Amino acid sequence: MRRVNYLLIVTLFVIAGCTDDKQAADDLITVDVTVNYPKKELVLQDFMDVEYIPLETQDGFITMGWVHAIGKKVIIVRNRNRNTDGDIFIFDRNGKGVRKINRLGQGAEEYQFLLGITLDEDNDEIFVNDHWSKKIFVYDLSGKFKRNFDHQRGRYGMDIYDFDRDNLICCANNIDEENSNAFLVISKQDGSITKEISIPDKKGVTSLVFSPDYSYVMAIRNRTLVPQGNSWMLMEDASDTIYTVRTNYSMTPLIARTPPIESMKPGVFLYPAVVTDRYYFMQTVRAEWDWVAKTGHKRTDLMYDKQEKAIYEYVVHNADYINDEPGSMMVSEVTFGNDEIALVQKLEAYELVEAYEKGKLKGKLKEIAAGLNEESNPVIMLIKYKK
Repeated sequence: MRRVNYLLIVTLFVIAGCTDDKQAADDLITVDVTVNYPKKELVLQDFMDVEYIPLETQDGFITMGWVHAIGKKVIIVRNRNRNTDGDIFIFDRNGKGVRKINRLGQGAEEYQFLLGITLDEDNDEIFVNDHWSKKIFVYDLSGKFKRNFDHQRGRYGMDIYDFDRDNLICCANNIDEENSNAFLVISKQDGSITKEISIPDKKGVTSLVFSPDYSYVMAIRNRTLVPQGNSWMLMEDASDTIYTVRTNYSMTPLIARTPPIESMKPGVFLYPAVVTDRYYFMQTVRAEWDWVAKTGHKRTDLMYDKQEKAIYEYVVHNADYINDEPGSMMVSEVTFGNDEIALVQKLEAYELVEAYEKGKLKGKLKEIAAGLNEESNPVIMLIKYKK
């Protein structure tokens, strides 16, 4: 009897494993980046929830409003200057100003350049990525210094997210040939590498475009580490597959591109964006730059519709605008590693005031714009997964 039960359990595990493999294969999407796909228009509110948060404007709290983190209680933004002023603004979730932190300087507890901010709300900490000194500085939400640690495997870019209670996940740049993989899970306490995440790739492929004399380089700058609810999508220039990785380090192929990247001159690269229950949003970028005209990197927004099992070139309309300029679901500056917020967009006050005066707004956005002036702080638009 025990042997029968044992065989039954083994059989069930085998069946489950085969089912998981088949599910992964069935879910894999293949995109031909050379095809001109049919066009489709979407209305944002049909498949996402939208929330508008006007950032309070007060003396000492004037900000460009570049959002770096949103938690259950706070919103963290900074100004975006070539030489950052070091200001970190903390608002509550209703947009009311709470405090401003600035630890810019040359001291041991100070950052020299504020590239990015990661929020760990469970531990009431923020991680400030100093790109110049190649360090992460950790502060509490009042700005009190707690610790710092060095970058590993080169220099970290903007893509640093809260992975789990003990770790961050990040994307490292400028790594050597032997350590070409850019995705690392690192300890929140000392920055040591908890896990290196490797994805199959092909050496010698890059999305960087160099000037004829190799004195300048033009990067594409799309995000290569993109949150997908409570998992992450990984894109590597030299790989033909975009993968999903979870907090248990299991990795699943999500999107495959064709033709192979090494066969294309110039290369057309495929980048992931927002993924919903129905839609997989993505973007192709042709790695080609005209150094005289200073234009290039032609972009095409694509979407896979799981319900129709078809790929489209898409545009998205916001129902709160009348005759709006169509938008995109591409991740631009910062993304958010949680199961609530898929995307954040910053709406400039002067643009909203102008749209309001021309009668181009509706609903909640119209109400908010009625109380703004051209000098107001931006309005933050949260694009959230449907509940």
